[in-house]
Amino acid sequence: MASQQYSMTSQDGRVQSMFNRVTRSYDRVNALMTLGHHAQWCREVARRADLAVKGRLLDIATGTGEIALAARRRYPGAEIFGVDFSENMLEEARQKRGAENIEWEFADAHQLRFEDEFFDAVTHGYLLRNVSDVERVLREQYRVLKPGGRVVVLETSPPRGLLKLVLSAGMSVVLPLLGQLIAKDRQAYTYLKSSTLGFMTPAEVARVMEHVGFYGVDWSTKYLGTNVIMWGHKP
Repeated sequence: MASQQYSMTSQDGRVQSMFNRVTRSYDRVNALMTLGHHAQWCREVARRADLAVKGRLLDIATGTGEIALAARRRYPGAEIFGVDFSENMLEEARQKRGAENIEWEFADAHQLRFEDEFFDAVTHGYLLRNVSDVERVLREQYRVLKPGGRVVVLETSPPRGLLKLVLSAGMSVVLPLLGQLIAKDRQAYTYLKSSTLGFMTPAEVARVMEHVGFYGVDWSTKYLGTNVIMWGHKP
């Protein structure tokens, strides 16, 4: 059963425009911000998807395709779909080695065109902090997953305690500076700083995941707790 019609909000439009602008610098800034760990986390997301030999995986907010390509390498017999609502990001992904063996599509995570129970696994990286309706987006993922399917999430996590003061101050300086020097777009990376620090904790995301029906929700924090990989199953 298809989801109810969704109309893009002004927030969605601003985020879409921002990602269209920073496409060429996106991978480089991610690598710098995570001291090279981002690619490793993407491989872990693909591994935790635990896809069967002939399984079908949907990577939402695929961006430049890091998770989808990691899944392609790990599961050579699987069917991999990478979707995003930034056409510029998709075009960048299509240029990468191995991209010809992935189905790349434009899509809004709030309203997926796929049938119910179509995928064995759903993955995404840094999606939830950028959408206007987290619960709806997770409900769409639940809808398109087969029973027994798994969702695996790479997301930012707001630092806590004394670490929050140090990292918040550092991010307030470093992220906009990287945006200015590398992407020539200080505003975009100022937004990324605020969306990171203002996003939900893993426990709060887990409660939403459980509310929409996922079970066995758990997570592993990364990089001083500023990033997290989460997972859950559809009964």
